[in-house]
Amino acid sequence: MSYADGLLSTGERISYRNKQHPFVFIWGARYAILALIIALVALWFRSGLGPDTASGIFGQLLGWIVLALFIGGIAVAIWTALRYINQEYVLTNRRVIQVEGVLNRNSTDSSLEKINDAVLTQSVFGRMFDFGDLTVLTASEAGIDKMHMLRKPVAFKKAMLDAKHEFEVDMERAGWQPSPPIRDTASAPAAAAPTAAATAATVAASAAPSAPPPSRADPDEVTRTLANLADLRDRGAITPEEYEHKKADLLSRL
Repeated sequence: MSYADGLLSTGERISYRNKQHPFVFIWGARYAILALIIALVALWFRSGLGPDTASGIFGQLLGWIVLALFIGGIAVAIWTALRYINQEYVLTNRRVIQVEGVLNRNSTDSSLEKINDAVLTQSVFGRMFDFGDLTVLTASEAGIDKMHMLRKPVAFKKAMLDAKHEFEVDMERAGWQPSPPIRDTASAPAAAAPTAAATAATVAASAAPSAPPPSRADPDEVTRTLANLADLRDRGAITPEEYEHKKADLLSRL
């Protein structure tokens, strides 16, 4: 079981697996291959030396160089091969997953519902050897951006778009609806909320029964009340503003 199999959630299944083209491994191991070629040439040159020269300081130094190039080239080639083997692209019924790394593993995924489009770029050699660059355009900033030198890119793109279509059909059958766009409250007019509240208050006020007009007050009663209020004002029980407000209210009833 690969590392990507352990990342699957409940009900998630793998529908397609893909890797980078083997040219990626060859290009990554180019220095290792060059080191092995130089080691073979140096070994051939050393074997052509005479016995005295081969056993001398120059021959021993050349032997150590051949050994270092050979061991270093083999080590780099093995490490590049492990990186190539552990790197893969996995397409499931929910997302696209990219897994890479040998000792430290790294996984990046993009949900199918956030994929807007996929741009495929193939050179002349790419069409000849069936590889290309597939750029995934998503609605999120995070996720898989570009699949470099992907093997069989046309087949992978078709499989990804088919999986996205099946995912959307399953969501529609389950009653899923896209979320409404988020309103930019910062750019909305400040009077929008008060206007709505005022409209609701107007409707409620028009629906409520109108209150009966207040009855006219007795002038003598108003005079006595004003005298009492003036007395309270003079003693500091009420403020002059309160007295004027009550006075205006009483006079309006006459």
